[in-house]
Amino acid sequence: MSKKAIIIGAGPAGLTAAYELLKKTDIKPVILEASDMIGGISKTIEYKGNRIDVGGHRFFSKNQDVTNLWNEILPLQGKPSKDDIVLERKVKLSENGPDPESEDEVMLSRFRVSRILYLHKFFDYPISIKARTFINMGFVRTVKAGFGYIGSSLHKRKETSLENFYINRFGKPLYKMFFEKYTEKVWGRHPSEIDASWGAQRVKGLSLWKSLGNAIAKPFRKKDSKKVETSLIESFFYPKKGPGQLYETMAKRIIEMGGEIHFNSEVSKIILVDNNIEKIITSNGKEFKGDYYISSMSLKDLVEAIGENNCDNNIYRIATGLVYRDFITVGVLADKLLIKNTTKTKTINNIVPDTWIYVQESDVKLGRLQIFNNWSPYMVCDYQKYVWIGLEYFANEGDELWEMDKEKFIDMAINELIQIKVLESKEDVKDTCQFKVKKAYPGYFDTYSEIDTLKNYLLSISNLYCVGRNGQHRYNNMDHSMLTAMETVKHLIDPNSVSKSSIWEVNAEKEYHEEKSK
Repeated sequence: MSKKAIIIGAGPAGLTAAYELLKKTDIKPVILEASDMIGGISKTIEYKGNRIDVGGHRFFSKNQDVTNLWNEILPLQGKPSKDDIVLERKVKLSENGPDPESEDEVMLSRFRVSRILYLHKFFDYPISIKARTFINMGFVRTVKAGFGYIGSSLHKRKETSLENFYINRFGKPLYKMFFEKYTEKVWGRHPSEIDASWGAQRVKGLSLWKSLGNAIAKPFRKKDSKKVETSLIESFFYPKKGPGQLYETMAKRIIEMGGEIHFNSEVSKIILVDNNIEKIITSNGKEFKGDYYISSMSLKDLVEAIGENNCDNNIYRIATGLVYRDFITVGVLADKLLIKNTTKTKTINNIVPDTWIYVQESDVKLGRLQIFNNWSPYMVCDYQKYVWIGLEYFANEGDELWEMDKEKFIDMAINELIQIKVLESKEDVKDTCQFKVKKAYPGYFDTYSEIDTLKNYLLSISNLYCVGRNGQHRYNNMDHSMLTAMETVKHLIDPNSVSKSSIWEVNAEKEYHEEKSK
């Protein structure tokens, strides 16, 4: 009889674990998903023919195995997409790849444009050394930023917090302009309260010196040279109908290959016997037994399911003290945007070319803005007539923003768009919607400083494997979450080739995620 793996969560990590098990082993995967949707926080929500990418997801990875898996599920386009045709835009095409105009299971090649909106002006993200940056900042701010950066280069602070991490790399004035307030929006905490390891993971090697070096060297690089300084990616892959499409397609294949997916099956209790999971009980009273248990559920919920009386009091305290940041997104369908496209990038109806816009303005609660037309024209019911945008707000479950009446929240969101001059008036808005996501971002504060103690305890449970963003309480991107699952399957196939502890070491490289050597 073949063995069975019980997998908690149908997000990127859980689905990857199931898919890899079916391809490479005779272990049968059984996925327990708490909701009625596939994709976790990488799901795509449809509203009246328009699709919302909750959180925004670029498909880019330095790991070729992950890239190969993405293209195995959704092959790269072989012919131009709708907007490629209209704009006569040349993009990377795959020989014999599918035509996005006639086929749905296709990955598009998209251009990367992300900027910061500050002082009602656009700045590159990450901050770059360009004449436009200094012009937008103004003379006084530029001088202060220059002296601040020199000071930070000469005198390094101890990196006891995220605040010191940023100041060491950018100087105090730039930190205050571009990092302090936005970080508070995202986390609800001042950067001085957040562990520096978040910056080490998400920002890593980025600095103004690297930006300056890239700017100086770029004109002198040979296009065919293989030895080129690392630079920011300029393009990425993206599913025709949003990230959820990839995971929905993967889930369909998992079922076809013999796996199981049980929806509305939230794990409520985990039975441990001699440091080994014996069975799992879901909120609807069903029991699931397996040989292996692969969990992408939050560590807080995982340990609560094990129970306070079944683990050390200190372990329970650490796990239940972990904090998460929740997420609220508002979809706005508009006739037009007030902000103008002043870049050289051509777009449909000349809208701004950004996929993401980080809203640094301190007088609004809005954290980030997505323009779904630029992610994929197939995300919008009528991409040549309307602009479909997503407004991202960060909250804590139960706080004022989270509990605000839906209509009142949407009205506030539209007023903020008008305030920061993204929209001209409410008359431009044709439709709206709102969605909430719990535990979107694991927090790097409170008991997070003791995460290694919790990790070692979980590693001691012989048949438990923790994967994914919430499964490891680490701000992983999709590819890193998928890699934790891939490493788990490698360990199950050959424990001598991949140690159990190495699953927790994914995403430990010291480079910024969106940098790539060409």
